[in-house]
Amino acid sequence: MEIDNLEKNNNIELNNNISNGNIKDMQQDFLNTTLGKVINTAVDIGIRAILPDFIDEQIINIKDNLLEYGLKDGIIKTIDDAIDLGKSAIGIFTGNFDNVSQMQSAVQSGGLIDGISTLLDSVVNKVNNNGLISNTVANAIKQSKNIILNNIESNIENTFNKQYESFEYMNQYIDNWKNCFENKDFEGMDNEYSKIENQLNNLAPFENTINEARTIEVLHNLIKNNGQDFNLSKEQLELVEKLK
Repeated sequence: MEIDNLEKNNNIELNNNISNGNIKDMQQDFLNTTLGKVINTAVDIGIRAILPDFIDEQIINIKDNLLEYGLKDGIIKTIDDAIDLGKSAIGIFTGNFDNVSQMQSAVQSGGLIDGISTLLDSVVNKVNNNGLISNTVANAIKQSKNIILNNIESNIENTFNKQYESFEYMNQYIDNWKNCFENKDFEGMDNEYSKIENQLNNLAPFENTINEARTIEVLHNLIKNNGQDFNLSKEQLELVEKLK
Protein backbone atom coordinates (compact mmCIF):
# COMPACT_ATOMS: atom_id res chain seq x y z
CA MET A 1 0.00 0.00 0.00
CA GLU A 2 2.82 2.42 0.86
CA ILE A 3 4.47 1.68 -2.46
CA ASP A 4 1.26 2.27 -4.39
CA ASN A 5 0.72 5.57 -2.61
CA LEU A 6 4.31 6.63 -3.32
CA GLU A 7 3.85 5.87 -7.01
CA LYS A 8 0.58 7.80 -7.06
CA ASN A 9 2.05 10.81 -5.26
CA ASN A 10 5.12 10.94 -7.46
CA ASN A 11 3.02 10.73 -10.62
CA ILE A 12 0.93 13.62 -9.35
CA GLU A 13 4.11 15.63 -8.76
CA LEU A 14 5.39 14.68 -12.22
CA ASN A 15 2.17 15.77 -13.90
CA ASN A 16 2.09 19.01 -11.92
CA ASN A 17 5.61 19.86 -13.03
CA ILE A 18 4.74 19.75 -16.72
CA SER A 19 1.15 21.01 -16.74
CA ASN A 20 -0.57 24.38 -16.72
CA GLY A 21 2.19 26.07 -18.67
CA ASN A 22 4.72 25.45 -15.90
CA ILE A 23 7.48 24.53 -18.34
CA LYS A 24 7.17 27.85 -20.14
CA ASP A 25 7.22 29.72 -16.82
CA MET A 26 10.18 27.68 -15.57
CA GLN A 27 12.11 28.38 -18.75
CA GLN A 28 11.30 32.08 -18.54
CA ASP A 29 12.44 32.18 -14.91
CA PHE A 30 15.63 30.34 -15.81
CA LEU A 31 16.50 32.79 -18.60
CA ASN A 32 15.55 35.86 -16.55
CA THR A 33 17.71 34.69 -13.65
CA THR A 34 20.65 33.40 -15.69
CA LEU A 35 20.82 36.20 -18.24
CA GLY A 36 20.01 38.81 -15.58
CA LYS A 37 23.06 37.75 -13.58
CA VAL A 38 25.25 37.85 -16.69
CA ILE A 39 24.07 41.36 -17.58
CA ASN A 40 24.38 42.71 -14.03
CA THR A 41 27.89 41.33 -13.66
CA ALA A 42 28.93 42.72 -17.06
CA VAL A 43 27.61 46.18 -16.19
CA ASP A 44 29.49 46.17 -12.90
CA ILE A 45 32.77 44.98 -14.43
CA GLY A 46 32.31 47.26 -17.44
CA ILE A 47 31.82 50.41 -15.37
CA ARG A 48 34.97 49.61 -13.42
CA ALA A 49 36.88 49.20 -16.67
CA ILE A 50 35.42 52.39 -18.17
CA LEU A 51 36.12 54.42 -15.01
CA PRO A 52 39.39 52.92 -13.72
CA ASP A 53 40.21 55.90 -11.50
CA PHE A 54 36.99 55.66 -9.50
CA ILE A 55 37.04 54.01 -6.08
CA ASP A 56 34.68 51.15 -5.16
CA GLU A 57 32.28 53.40 -3.31
CA GLN A 58 31.85 55.62 -6.37
CA ILE A 59 31.33 52.65 -8.68
CA ILE A 60 28.73 51.16 -6.32
CA ASN A 61 26.94 54.50 -6.15
CA ILE A 62 26.82 54.78 -9.95
CA LYS A 63 25.54 51.20 -10.28
CA ASP A 64 22.89 51.75 -7.59
CA ASN A 65 21.64 54.88 -9.36
CA LEU A 66 21.45 53.05 -12.67
CA LEU A 67 19.42 50.30 -11.04
CA GLU A 68 17.10 52.78 -9.33
CA TYR A 69 16.46 54.73 -12.52
CA GLY A 70 15.30 51.78 -14.60
CA LEU A 71 18.19 49.40 -15.21
CA LYS A 72 16.84 46.61 -12.97
CA ASP A 73 13.31 46.52 -14.41
CA GLY A 74 14.63 47.34 -17.86
CA ILE A 75 16.88 44.27 -17.91
CA ILE A 76 13.95 41.96 -17.13
CA LYS A 77 11.75 43.58 -19.78
CA THR A 78 14.54 43.52 -22.36
CA ILE A 79 15.14 39.81 -21.72
CA ASP A 80 11.40 39.07 -21.96
CA ASP A 81 11.04 41.05 -25.18
CA ALA A 82 14.11 39.41 -26.71
CA ILE A 83 12.85 35.92 -25.88
CA ASP A 84 9.39 36.61 -27.32
CA LEU A 85 10.86 38.08 -30.49
CA GLY A 86 13.43 35.29 -30.73
CA LYS A 87 10.76 32.59 -30.45
CA SER A 88 8.85 34.11 -33.33
CA ALA A 89 12.04 34.46 -35.38
CA ILE A 90 12.93 30.76 -35.08
CA GLY A 91 9.35 29.50 -35.39
CA ILE A 92 8.51 28.39 -31.86
CA PHE A 93 4.76 28.73 -31.56
CA THR A 94 4.05 26.35 -28.66
CA GLY A 95 5.71 28.70 -26.19
CA ASN A 96 8.14 26.06 -24.93
CA PHE A 97 11.77 25.44 -25.84
CA ASP A 98 12.65 21.80 -26.52
CA ASN A 99 16.43 22.06 -26.15
CA VAL A 100 19.38 24.32 -25.42
CA SER A 101 20.00 25.04 -29.10
CA GLN A 102 16.52 26.53 -29.52
CA MET A 103 16.94 28.60 -26.37
CA GLN A 104 20.31 29.94 -27.51
CA SER A 105 19.03 30.70 -31.03
CA ALA A 106 16.07 32.62 -29.64
CA VAL A 107 18.28 34.76 -27.43
CA GLN A 108 20.62 35.47 -30.34
CA SER A 109 17.76 36.24 -32.74
CA GLY A 110 15.78 38.35 -30.30
CA GLY A 111 18.11 41.35 -30.30
CA LEU A 112 19.05 41.13 -26.62
CA ILE A 113 22.39 42.92 -27.02
CA ASP A 114 20.84 45.75 -29.02
CA GLY A 115 18.10 46.02 -26.42
CA ILE A 116 20.60 46.30 -23.59
CA SER A 117 22.54 48.90 -25.57
CA THR A 118 19.43 51.06 -25.93
CA LEU A 119 18.52 50.50 -22.29
CA LEU A 120 21.96 51.62 -21.08
CA ASP A 121 21.75 54.86 -23.07
CA SER A 122 18.29 55.59 -21.71
CA VAL A 123 19.13 54.87 -18.07
CA VAL A 124 22.45 56.73 -18.16
CA ASN A 125 20.64 59.77 -19.58
CA LYS A 126 18.04 59.64 -16.81
CA VAL A 127 20.68 59.44 -14.10
CA ASN A 128 22.64 62.24 -15.75
CA ASN A 129 19.56 64.46 -16.14
CA ASN A 130 18.83 64.03 -12.44
CA GLY A 131 22.30 65.30 -11.58
CA LEU A 132 23.51 62.01 -10.12
CA ILE A 133 26.42 61.60 -12.52
CA SER A 134 28.35 64.20 -14.46
CA ASN A 135 28.21 64.68 -18.22
CA THR A 136 31.77 63.35 -18.40
CA VAL A 137 30.85 60.09 -16.66
CA ALA A 138 27.64 59.70 -18.67
CA ASN A 139 29.48 60.21 -21.97
CA ALA A 140 32.26 57.85 -20.94
CA ILE A 141 29.79 55.05 -20.17
CA LYS A 142 27.81 55.52 -23.40
CA GLN A 143 30.88 55.84 -25.60
CA SER A 144 32.57 52.79 -24.11
CA LYS A 145 29.49 50.64 -23.54
CA ASN A 146 30.81 48.08 -26.04
CA ILE A 147 33.04 46.89 -23.20
CA ILE A 148 29.86 45.96 -21.34
CA LEU A 149 28.03 44.59 -24.38
CA ASN A 150 30.93 42.42 -25.53
CA ASN A 151 31.24 41.00 -22.04
CA ILE A 152 27.53 40.20 -21.97
CA GLU A 153 27.68 38.48 -25.36
CA SER A 154 30.74 36.44 -24.42
CA ASN A 155 29.34 35.35 -21.06
CA ILE A 156 25.97 34.39 -22.56
CA GLU A 157 27.79 32.14 -25.02
CA ASN A 158 29.76 30.60 -22.14
CA THR A 159 26.54 30.07 -20.21
CA PHE A 160 24.96 28.11 -23.04
CA ASN A 161 28.16 26.13 -23.63
CA LYS A 162 28.02 25.06 -19.99
CA GLN A 163 24.41 23.99 -20.52
CA TYR A 164 25.42 21.75 -23.43
CA GLU A 165 28.10 20.22 -21.24
CA SER A 166 25.71 19.77 -18.31
CA PHE A 167 23.20 17.95 -20.51
CA GLU A 168 25.93 15.60 -21.70
CA TYR A 169 26.66 14.74 -18.10
CA MET A 170 22.94 14.34 -17.35
CA ASN A 171 22.42 11.97 -20.27
CA GLN A 172 25.38 9.90 -19.14
CA TYR A 173 24.08 9.68 -15.56
CA ILE A 174 20.64 8.61 -16.84
CA ASP A 175 22.19 5.93 -19.08
CA ASN A 176 24.29 4.71 -16.16
CA TRP A 177 21.21 4.52 -13.93
CA LYS A 178 19.32 2.52 -16.57
CA ASN A 179 22.23 0.07 -16.90
CA CYS A 180 22.35 -0.39 -13.14
CA PHE A 181 18.59 -0.90 -13.11
CA GLU A 182 18.81 -3.59 -15.78
CA ASN A 183 21.54 -5.31 -13.73
CA LYS A 184 19.52 -4.92 -10.51
CA ASP A 185 22.45 -3.03 -9.00
CA PHE A 186 20.74 -0.76 -6.48
CA GLU A 187 23.98 0.62 -5.05
CA GLY A 188 25.03 1.75 -8.51
CA MET A 189 21.55 3.14 -9.14
CA ASP A 190 21.68 5.11 -5.92
CA ASN A 191 25.03 6.62 -6.83
CA GLU A 192 23.82 7.70 -10.27
CA TYR A 193 20.49 8.93 -8.89
CA SER A 194 22.32 11.35 -6.59
CA LYS A 195 24.20 12.70 -9.59
CA ILE A 196 20.94 13.09 -11.54
CA GLU A 197 19.34 15.02 -8.69
CA ASN A 198 22.30 17.36 -8.36
CA GLN A 199 22.66 17.89 -12.10
CA LEU A 200 18.96 18.63 -12.53
CA ASN A 201 19.41 21.76 -10.42
CA ASN A 202 21.94 23.12 -12.92
CA LEU A 203 19.95 22.52 -16.09
CA ALA A 204 17.60 24.65 -18.09
CA PRO A 205 14.16 23.05 -17.71
CA PHE A 206 12.92 21.04 -20.69
CA GLU A 207 9.87 18.81 -20.64
CA ASN A 208 11.57 15.63 -21.88
CA THR A 209 14.39 15.90 -19.36
CA ILE A 210 12.05 16.59 -16.45
CA ASN A 211 9.77 13.70 -17.47
CA GLU A 212 12.66 11.28 -17.69
CA ALA A 213 14.26 12.43 -14.44
CA ARG A 214 10.97 12.25 -12.55
CA THR A 215 10.16 8.81 -13.95
CA ILE A 216 13.52 7.66 -12.66
CA GLU A 217 12.70 9.30 -9.34
CA VAL A 218 9.46 7.32 -9.07
CA LEU A 219 11.08 3.99 -9.96
CA HIS A 220 14.08 4.60 -7.75
CA ASN A 221 11.98 5.38 -4.70
CA LEU A 222 9.60 2.50 -5.38
CA ILE A 223 12.49 0.05 -5.30
CA LYS A 224 14.20 1.77 -2.38
CA ASN A 225 11.07 1.79 -0.23
CA ASN A 226 10.32 -1.81 -1.16
CA GLY A 227 13.51 -3.04 0.46
CA GLN A 228 15.42 -2.81 -2.84
CA ASP A 229 13.09 -5.42 -4.35
CA PHE A 230 13.10 -5.23 -8.15
CA ASN A 231 9.86 -7.22 -8.53
CA LEU A 232 7.48 -4.57 -9.84
CA SER A 233 3.78 -4.59 -10.60
CA LYS A 234 2.38 -4.28 -14.12
CA GLU A 235 1.63 -0.60 -13.56
CA GLN A 236 5.11 0.03 -12.24
CA LEU A 237 6.67 -1.81 -15.18
CA GLU A 238 4.86 0.60 -17.49
CA LEU A 239 7.06 3.34 -16.00
CA VAL A 240 10.11 1.31 -17.00
CA GLU A 241 8.89 1.27 -20.60
CA LYS A 242 8.90 5.09 -20.63
CA LEU A 243 12.65 5.04 -20.07
CA LYS A 244 13.41 2.86 -23.12
